[in-house]
Order: sequence, then C-alpha cells, then structure tokens
Amino acid sequence: MVWLTAVLGLVILLLAGDLLVRGAVNLALRLGIPALLVSLTVVAFGTSAPELLISVQAVLDGVPGLALGNVVGSNTANVLMVLGVPALVARLHTGPYDTRKDYVTMLGVTLFFIGLCFAAPLTWWHGLLLLAVLAGILWSQAREAMAHRQASREAGDEEDVDGADPSLSGWKIAVFMVLGLIGLPLGASLFVDSSVEIAKMFGVSDSVIGLTLVAAGTSLPELATTLVAALRRQADVALGNVIGSNIFNLLAIMGVTALVGPVPVVWPFLAYDLWAMLGASLLLIPFVFSGKLELTRRWGFGLTVLYVAYLIMVVLHG
Repeated sequence: MVWLTAVLGLVILLLAGDLLVRGAVNLALRLGIPALLVSLTVVAFGTSAPELLISVQAVLDGVPGLALGNVVGSNTANVLMVLGVPALVARLHTGPYDTRKDYVTMLGVTLFFIGLCFAAPLTWWHGLLLLAVLAGILWSQAREAMAHRQASREAGDEEDVDGADPSLSGWKIAVFMVLGLIGLPLGASLFVDSSVEIAKMFGVSDSVIGLTLVAAGTSLPELATTLVAALRRQADVALGNVIGSNIFNLLAIMGVTALVGPVPVVWPFLAYDLWAMLGASLLLIPFVFSGKLELTRRWGFGLTVLYVAYLIMVVLHG
C-alpha cells in the first residue's frame, strides 16, 4: 500500500507540474511580462507550499529540528536534485535568460539567513525580519514587472513568450494554475507521509528525516515543475522556479515558522548543513554569469551525484 501511495503521488506531481508550467507561460503572455518573473513568484511560491505546511506543523508538534532541516535540505535539493535530474533528461539552455540579479538576491538571502542562525534560536523578531526582507523583494519584482509591461506597450511590441499558446483562454489558464498549485502539494504529501512513516520505524532522528526524506519529498513539486519545463524547453521557468523557491523557503517559510514558535539551531547545522546549502548555490555561478553554458547531461550527472553524496553524509553524521 505504501508503494502504491508513492507511485500515485509521483503521477499527480508530474501531471500537476505540466499544468503549472503551461499555466505560467501563458499567464506571462497575458500579463505582458517575462515567464521568468512568473516563475520567480507564482510558480516558486506555489511549489514551496509543502515546505511551509510541514515546517509550521513541525514546530506545533514540538520538533522544530524537522522544520529547519526541511528548509535547509530543500534548498540544497533544489540546486543539486531539482536541476540535476531534469538535466539528465533534457538540456537546459540557460544562456538567453538574465538571472544575475535574482541569483545575487538568492545568495544575499542565503548569507543573511546563515548569519541569523548564529544568533539562534530563531524567534518572532527573526521571523519579522525575514518577512520584511521578503516584502521588499516582492515589491521590487512587482515594479520590475510593471516597468517591463509599460515598456512593451510603449514600443508597440506584443510580448513573445516561448511555448505560450495565444489562443488559450483566460479561464483555462486559471484552471491550469489552480490545478497545478493544488496537485503539487497533494502529490508531495502522499510521498512524504509514507516515507517519513517508514523512516520513523527505523528510528531515524527528526533532523535527519528533515534534511533527507522530508526535504527531498517537499522538493518534488519543484522537481516535477522543472522536469516538465526542461522537456518543454522552458529553461527560464526552470531557473526561476529554483531561485524563487530558495528565496521563499528561507524568508517566508522560516519567517512564518519562527513566528509560530522558537526554532533552535543545533551545532551540525552551523558546522555543516548551512554551508552545504551555500556551496550548492555557488555551483550555479558559471551558468548565471557566463551566458553561454548550458546544463548538459554531464552537469546533471555531476549535480545528482553530489546530492547523493550529501544525503550519505547527512545520514552518517545523523
């Protein structure tokens, strides 16, 4: 029964990911903004919903280590697994998309969060600070979207979003987005619940479960969305999903979680896990700043192997 539940969860994830990607690129066409901006906000926040629900519930249940492990592990998985596995299936041509500003923002947020962790435990004022930074980033994204739309109107150019269907009606776009945003956390929940139940039977600690099974499981929406985006040659959606999700995980999820209850940061996080998250993020520098590289199967294999090695290290040190 557990295996059947896992398979059902994966099927729902792939179907929901396809709907969300199709909805996102067509929404970008309707709004007259780049698909990258939609991916950095709506898609990224939607695929991060499982992390938010699990982290808040973990604090309410008295296992805050699971909440922190969930977020830190998810951000590491987002780079190594969520970009690595799809690259094994189809190349991601990242050159045409300028993600430098958003990537630098992600790195800045990561360093800011690591600094706050050294002032642990994370309490309500840490949460307010994280949410305030998120509000500033969202305001900046909104202004950028409005400026891009206004520039397109003044130039008299119709926004060309690769992969979009101009004939797709507004209500169909809304249905695709809603079904995608509902299906992704549902599919992830089916997989995560069965995995955590098995792990607890073997006496695995909360932190290790958070960094491995829960983190990987709650990253499945990002993986499904990125995999579909890679197959559809939507590299902007794939990159925007990962960058936006990492920002949202650290600022929104940990911000809300810290408001719910204090989150202690134990030594293994300060000594290893936080830096592994930062190191994984730094691996994207060549793809973001060169403008020529693409995520090939060789790079995908390397990222995936690094993620497997990371999981092994977490289990051994847990």
